Amino acid sequence: MGVENPAEQAQVLLRTRLCNPNFIFNMFSDSPDSNYSKLKYIMSSSVTEACNNSALLLGPRGCGKVATLEMVIKDLLQEYPDMICVIKLNGLLHSEDNCALKEIARQLCIENQLVFSKMASFDDNSQFVMAMLRECGLAHKTIIFVLDEFDLFTQGKQRLLYSLLDAMQSVTSQAVVVGVSCRLDADQLLEKRVRSRFSHRKLLFLPPSQEDLQKILQHALLLPMESGLPPQHVAAYNKKLLDTLSDDKFKDIIESLCNSDSTFNHLLRFLFSAVCQMDTKSGFLSLDNFKTALSSIQRHPKLEALQDCSILELYILVCLRRLEVKEQETTNFNSVMKEYKSVHDSVQTTDYYARNVCLRAFEHLLQRQLISLVDNRAHSQSVEFRPVRLLISSHELHQGLKSYRSCPAILHKLLDRGV
Repeated sequence: MGVENPAEQAQVLLRTRLCNPNFIFNMFSDSPDSNYSKLKYIMSSSVTEACNNSALLLGPRGCGKVATLEMVIKDLLQEYPDMICVIKLNGLLHSEDNCALKEIARQLCIENQLVFSKMASFDDNSQFVMAMLRECGLAHKTIIFVLDEFDLFTQGKQRLLYSLLDAMQSVTSQAVVVGVSCRLDADQLLEKRVRSRFSHRKLLFLPPSQEDLQKILQHALLLPMESGLPPQHVAAYNKKLLDTLSDDKFKDIIESLCNSDSTFNHLLRFLFSAVCQMDTKSGFLSLDNFKTALSSIQRHPKLEALQDCSILELYILVCLRRLEVKEQETTNFNSVMKEYKSVHDSVQTTDYYARNVCLRAFEHLLQRQLISLVDNRAHSQSVEFRPVRLLISSHELHQGLKSYRSCPAILHKLLDRGV
């Protein structure tokens, strides 16, 4: 049954867009200075000029390296359908030379409709790959090797990399090796014999700038007039969205989002969550949708862990924080108990527990990793005497106490008072 509500249709359209990396990164493909244009030139020149090339795509995870590469390969396959063969390897699966060479041979057999032998030795597969490189070169067919997690292929003796790059020195071969890595020093991990055969072309992928960020938001969220939706709804939606994007409160939300993670992937997850929160009755994206999306995508595990703590465990954490303020040299269970008793004597709280109960609560905090042992080597020493440190900041502890439903008011005062 089709969706008739324009708001629901718009929501489906926006979610489809955000799940399609090609749509998002396509906006950068027109610029001659974009990584897309540079990578396409490198790879297409190997096809048109019958030469060998190699390049590295470097940058943090989630910045569009693989998405851009897939776009380029898709375009090249459309432009040169019978002149390209793509072989994909991943360092997490194929970093071992024998395994990688077998996988290359398997994919080449599938591409060329040949029978693959699982029993073939390393030398057999090596000779087969070299022969296929030679034959494809003579047939003016380019083989594109995509090595994801490239830095993992540099472990060991690097025989695979050497074999591929060495074979590409031949006049008859026609291939492109594209390495993808989140390590900016990936080329420095290559051995001298491998590095000398590498072309040293590097494309750096970075998180979007503020200018690009605004372009992405409008490109991803504005509805086109030719979308098939009622023109009045599209015009009203776009006007409301532009007003929201220019709001200072929205800019604060985006700033908070980028402070934690400014990559494309994180931004797209945030926008997808906001679109899912969209009110299908009004059909507009509101500021509250983005606020809800921000809170859902920015999880705070330590604050969540505090919600499962008992009142006694909160007392222990506050006592540890007070000892930190006092700059006490060593903090262990015994010093925490002294502080706990001191607090009880000064304010006469009803929440006072026996030492053995406190020790169990202390051990539970160690298990939840809200506190940790300073030195893990002294296993023979009792937990009561081993120094510990607090793994939660003062701000997080404040926020955790505020959101804790049955938190005693005295704990807020003790934390604010410090000493």
